[in-house]
Amino acid sequence: MGQKSDPCVVRAAGGLVTRLNGDGDTEVLLVHRPRYDDWSFPKGKCESADETYKQAALREVREETGFRCRLGAKLETVRYVDRRGRPKRVHYWEMSIRDGAFEVNDEVDRVKWLTVSRAADKLTHKRDRKLLATLPLLESSKAA
Repeated sequence: MGQKSDPCVVRAAGGLVTRLNGDGDTEVLLVHRPRYDDWSFPKGKCESADETYKQAALREVREETGFRCRLGAKLETVRYVDRRGRPKRVHYWEMSIRDGAFEVNDEVDRVKWLTVSRAADKLTHKRDRKLLATLPLLESSKAA
């Protein structure tokens, strides 16, 4: 089922796709959108009033990155005014990759896996850096 919402608000969803690198540090996947020349997290608008935020998040991540993912923890909802002056609400989830591979597409021309601290420096928008700061880090199997 879809969620009830204000028809004036743009409904969107996305994911912070994470993995552990060889050093046991959490890395997050960033996408570069040439249309806006920005680095951000994969996200996009719900396609219909019936598409849930979870469905939209998984679909958008797959469309933009080529990765089929599984949902993890629900993260914060980000609210802002988009470039057209419309209020926008983006629901995010932590995600891990099930399968797939990145290929350049109409929306994204590059992806980068970066540690959380490097990702914070690379992200274009302050709202994305604030969201990144709420991400629970993955547990490493290496001894502390």
